Amino acid sequence: MSQRGIELDTSLGYLLKEASSALRSAMEAVLRPLGMTITHYSCLELLAQRPGLSNSELARGAFVTRQSMNVLLQALERDGFVSRPDQAPVGKALPTQLTPLGREHLAQATAAVRTVEVRMLSDLTADEQQAALGILRRMIRSLRDADA
Repeated sequence: MSQRGIELDTSLGYLLKEASSALRSAMEAVLRPLGMTITHYSCLELLAQRPGLSNSELARGAFVTRQSMNVLLQALERDGFVSRPDQAPVGKALPTQLTPLGREHLAQATAAVRTVEVRMLSDLTADEQQAALGILRRMIRSLRDADA
């Protein structure tokens, strides 16, 4: 470490943030022509994997506020990509489902995002890719375990 502080090119936190920023920019670039944002894509992907999530659950999964997710869900519902009941079956939560149009939209976005991931991993061997995934999972678990 220098007298000025952490050397950015050797700071894991800084490099992870830089990688995250580069990934976000590349994803935005491939999603934009589809009329989507990363939050839009994340919401559809979450619903494909876990149908019936509420606004709050989607907001947590997409790392946005409940208010932002509510605005997005209203737009997605208006555009025919998701459906929600008029009244909550239980409590206040309105479970959200993908429509066939939403699934089609998601398939296009998933293919576009996959090209970004393939490009990101292109300089790594299959073993290095698996090692990177394992290391990142362990880092996340270590940080979450420390917060518990």
